[in-house]
This record gives sequence, structure tokens and C-alpha cells, in this order.
Amino acid sequence: MLRSLAAWTLASSGVFLLFPLLAHVQVLSFSIGTASAAPGQKSTGYLAVPAGVDAATNIPVVVVNGEKRGPILALVSGAHGTEYTSIIATERLINLLDPAQIAGTVILVPLVNIPSFEQKVPHVNPIDNKSMNRFYPGKADGTQTERASFLITKQVVDRCDYLIDYHGGDLDESLRPYAYWAPTGKEAQDQISKEMVLAFGLDHIIIWRDRPTDLAATRYLDNTSTARGKPSIVVEAGHAGTVETDDVALLVDGTFSTMRALKMLPGDPRPIENPVWLDRVVDVLSDGPGIWYPLVKRGTYVQEGMKIGFVTDYFGKLILEARAPVSGVILHINAVPSLKKGDNIADIGVVALHAP
Repeated sequence: MLRSLAAWTLASSGVFLLFPLLAHVQVLSFSIGTASAAPGQKSTGYLAVPAGVDAATNIPVVVVNGEKRGPILALVSGAHGTEYTSIIATERLINLLDPAQIAGTVILVPLVNIPSFEQKVPHVNPIDNKSMNRFYPGKADGTQTERASFLITKQVVDRCDYLIDYHGGDLDESLRPYAYWAPTGKEAQDQISKEMVLAFGLDHIIIWRDRPTDLAATRYLDNTSTARGKPSIVVEAGHAGTVETDDVALLVDGTFSTMRALKMLPGDPRPIENPVWLDRVVDVLSDGPGIWYPLVKRGTYVQEGMKIGFVTDYFGKLILEARAPVSGVILHINAVPSLKKGDNIADIGVVALHAP
């Protein structure tokens, strides 16, 4: 299909207006999996992951094909099936997106990891015990997670111009909202992805520099898209498996603002003006099993060496005082008492000295 060159300008009001990078020229209809929509239509269907070394699965997909020409934007959530806020936000977008208002096409994949969702299993696909955001670009002859990743790469990533990957606090993660921006060193692409993340409006943004560059081992969904030249961001909201109105609104409103920045919806975006840029994230891990008692909450700013919680054995004996290895903000902290060796106690974002 024909593609247009990227263009972007700064409006006098200070709002960045983005034009499509490698935007596809729309054809009369757009099909993905079993969903097919003519311009001005919305269609639902499935991406059929065939059986292999384990069971087949069907991943729901929606096509919202705008009445006007424009780029193709992919919205993907539910790689971790108990990160409910991101799933509910994408479900809300299915109903709210109006083809009559859209320039371009939106692909929505609201729930990648159906077994996790149905069985209430955090972090992994219970069919093969693999995270569905760690095995991209996938393998046609791999396990279910790898086959699903392969199909999403071919059907979604390779066919879109932009991508937003939605996440949030899993069942054991008390998380404050934040986003990821991953610069590539390609000026035009990085400028657009940066304006996408600013337009989305989350006030803490991780600068994710250390990303795989091998196209055969990109690992993450957004990185798979980014490595293929498609500006992409990751957004996170929701905590400990809850669904709160404000968190859902952050993801829904942020999507609309980003679509306005990409000129896919009428109106101006509402970018975050003074985000907190974080230049790295430091994990605090458990070195054994025990019972976790947190002393700080998500979003708390901590100093290096500050006590953030403690762990006891099953008789109440203190076995670990967890302290912050760096100064920064608690992006998420373990939300449940259960701990085993290697579990993530907390993630701390280190504030960047300078904005990128």
C-alpha cells in the first residue's frame, strides 16, 4: 500500500500537531482476522491462533474504519489478563470510538490473554506459564503464547502505523499511573512517539533506553512495533486488580488526546506540560518466601536507604527489612502479603536530572 512521509509542526499555542508517519492510504475496507469493516463501519471478530503443541485460542479484535483517510492505530491490552483497568478502558473505547469522526483506522485488541482473565491468573498465560508480553515477535510453531505473539506481530504490528500498549496494576501490584517512552535514535520517529506520550497525559514517564534491537528477539509488544519503525508507547493505570473510574478515565481520555495529536480525531490534544521524567527503574526483589508488610504506598517519594516494608516468616519472626536501594518514586509496591523468592517487592523510578 502507498505510504506518506512523516510531517509534524509546532502550533503557536505550544501544542504539537502530528501528522502520520508512514500512514497507509485507506482502501475501501479493512480486514484483520475475521473482522472486516468498510469506511464508516465498525466490525468485531477474532484472531484465530491455531492449535500446536498446546491448545488453540481466539483473541478478540475490533476494526473501527473511519470515513476519512488517515493512519492505522493499534490499541492492545490484556497481555496480562488480570490488569483489569486497561482491559475495561479498551472495552470502553470499542463503544466510544465513532467511525464517522475518525480519520483512519483503529485496530483494538482488548484482551490478548483470555486464559489469564478467565482463570484469574496474574502475569502469565496459564496454558504455558509464559508472560504474553515477553515473547515477541513470537514463533509460528511455539507454545500458545509464542503463536499468539507471532500472529499479533503479523496481523497487528506489521499493519499499523502507530501502537499503544495498555497495562496496569496486576492482582499483586499497587501501581501509580505512568507511561513508557523508548527513544530509538531516529529523530523523526522519536519526535512523534514523544509527542504521543505527552499527548496521552500521564504525569510520570519512564525513558526506556535499554531495549532489544534484534528484530528476531524484540521481546515486548511496543518494542516490536518501535523496532519496525512504528512510533509506539506504553501506558499503565489501575492497581491491585481494581477498576476505578478515575483510572479508566485516564486511559480513555489519554487515547482520545493522542488520536487528536495524530489528527485522527477533530480537536486539539491536551498534552501534559510538566511531566516527571524517570531515567531508570530499580527493582526490589524478595530473597525468600515470607509475609510482606508494606510501610509506604504507591506514588510515595522515598530516599535511598529508607525502610519501605518488612518480611516475616510464618511465625511472625522478622527476616527482612526492605529498604529503597535508590531515591525515587514508588511506581508499584507488592499489594498482597504473599511472597516467594524472586517476587517483586517494589519498583522505584529514579527521577531524570534533565528532561529529554
